[in-house]
Amino acid sequence: MDFMTAVFYLFSTVLVLSGLRVITARNPVHAALFLVLAFVSASAIWMLLEAEFLALTLVLVYVGAVMVLFLFVVMMLDVNFDTLREGFWRHLPVGLLVAGVMVTEMVLVVMSEGFRTAPAPEARGFDYSNTHELGMVLYTQYLYAFELAAVLLLVAIVAAIALTLRRREGVRRNDIGKQVAVRAADRMRVVQMAPEVPAFSRPEAADGEAAQ
Repeated sequence: MDFMTAVFYLFSTVLVLSGLRVITARNPVHAALFLVLAFVSASAIWMLLEAEFLALTLVLVYVGAVMVLFLFVVMMLDVNFDTLREGFWRHLPVGLLVAGVMVTEMVLVVMSEGFRTAPAPEARGFDYSNTHELGMVLYTQYLYAFELAAVLLLVAIVAAIALTLRRREGVRRNDIGKQVAVRAADRMRVVQMAPEVPAFSRPEAADGEAAQ
């Protein structure tokens, strides 16, 4: 066994164990941290496969943004996770069915001929860029699927904002229309005031000091 194979098995073992701990840890913060470890391990495996763009995207997007936001929500909201776990065994068959379908799809993708047609690292030139190859495939062969995914994400963002936006009484909020239509005269008023004379420069103050 060479060094690269040993590193691959090491990160694969860490990935599988951390994935199991994500669904078995009782503390949600610990589960989120194990998920971060799983993402980092998967990123390391992608680096071994020379998929640098996907590895960096996984670390920057999921670890650096999504998981930080998830941890912020978990620690700031008072969520009763014991109540959420009450229906675990009731929904377990459906979860196992969905997991089986996903595993079957991944096996079919890995065993397909298209998955094995990638050029070997030794056959690639020094000017090879997997980012360039990914962009060529994404914006040519899978252009419509990419645009459809972008539209679905946009709809999901708008729906999330619409569901969480509630009108509450006694809460101050920004009115964008009023902010755009505001004028300087509505927010600022110039007041004319007589100039003030310092106390030490007044004649009566000078006479009092001289008397003392």
